[in-house]
Amino acid sequence: MKREPTVFIVDDDEPIVRSLTDVIQLIGLKVKSFSSGSQFLKSYKPNGPACLILDVIMPDMSGLELQKHMAAAGITLPTIIISGHSDVRTAVEAMKLGAIEFLEKPFRIQELCDNIQKAIRLDEEKWRVRELKNKVDRRLENLTPAEQEVMDLVVAGKTNKMIAADLDLSIRAVEDRRARMMRKLRVKSRAELLELIMAAQFPSNALSTTNTISSPAETTNLTK
Repeated sequence: MKREPTVFIVDDDEPIVRSLTDVIQLIGLKVKSFSSGSQFLKSYKPNGPACLILDVIMPDMSGLELQKHMAAAGITLPTIIISGHSDVRTAVEAMKLGAIEFLEKPFRIQELCDNIQKAIRLDEEKWRVRELKNKVDRRLENLTPAEQEVMDLVVAGKTNKMIAADLDLSIRAVEDRRARMMRKLRVKSRAELLELIMAAQFPSNALSTTNTISSPAETTNLTK
């Protein structure tokens, strides 16, 4: 099920928050606003693609301080900084802390909307990568140690005969383990197996070749 994107706003200026909320809702996105950085940190839970619109100057915690707390907590939301009192040093620091854009008030509505859409696309990509890796990891975790051993040797390019010699098994035993391994991983060839392993190690590079990983058999019983 596709998750609905959310735009978080952290700003202590209520009129600005109301205006931003109206604009964001007009482009069809869900909004959650917070008047302080500490309030946001207490409430935030990663439930799907999102981005953050963050003011720089706030009494409780500055925007830059919130960025630092987010980094320490492993929160990687694409962040758009807005400020009515900007300077080059602040902008540079905000970008170093991971902001994707620094907008000086007053900014154009279209510019804000374009950056929000860009930020959401970036986070949607992160979520797709994360979900792809989780899906592949679940398949790999279902293998027995014996099947994992055979898989590693198949990936290394060894034939059944070579694997049998390496593991001191009969060729029939290797064929049986290989067949179970391929069935559990839902792959039909060594090429598809390599694609799956690459997806586990480099999921961001595998998004364009996910047919093997997203096969219709995803709901079948893995223990058969």
